[in-house]
Amino acid sequence: MANKLETSNDHRDLQEYSTLELAQALAQKLAISERDWHRLKSNRQVRALELTVAALVFLIKSQPTEAIARLNQAIKWLDRSISAPPCPTHGSQKN
Repeated sequence: MANKLETSNDHRDLQEYSTLELAQALAQKLAISERDWHRLKSNRQVRALELTVAALVFLIKSQPTEAIARLNQAIKWLDRSISAPPCPTHGSQKN
């Protein structure tokens, strides 16, 4: 069975995208939106995925130190050694 992206007229051939463009698109897709932040901020799988793909982008951009920092954070989400900080807007008043 063919991949949907390979058979759809709505998508460019993946070969037309650079590796960086593909990684950045995946990072954008997996980033927690402001709208979903409260619902997903403590979801360990979501947070680890977000950070791992961000690390991939940094690796592609030849920034291993930044990649390592994000991979270490992803590991901490998975091994439960960190958790979500409180929402910075709680307790503040809107004008």
